[in-house]
Amino acid sequence: MTRARPIQAALTSAGTFAVGAAMPLLAATVLPLDRLAVGVSVFALLFLMLLGGIGARAGGAPAVRGIMRVAFWGVLAMAATYAIGSLFGTSVA
Repeated sequence: MTRARPIQAALTSAGTFAVGAAMPLLAATVLPLDRLAVGVSVFALLFLMLLGGIGARAGGAPAVRGIMRVAFWGVLAMAATYAIGSLFGTSVA
C-alpha cells in the first residue's frame, strides 16, 4: 500500500505529457508579444509543477517531492536551453 507504483506513474506521465506540451502553446496564444518569452517560461514551469504533482500522486509518491523534482529539472532544462542559445547567438525575444 505504501510503495510507489512506477508503471502507473510512467503511464500517467506519458498521458500528461501531451496535455502539458499543449499548455505553454495555449499561453502563447493569449500573451502579448513583449511578454511572450518570459510568460511562456513561467506558464511552462507552473504546468510542469502541476503535472509533476499529479504524476507523483498517481504513482503513490508524495506530491511535493514530485513537484520539486520536476520544477528543479524544468528550470535546469530551461537554463541550459537559454545558455546554449546565447552561446550560438540566437534569441527568442
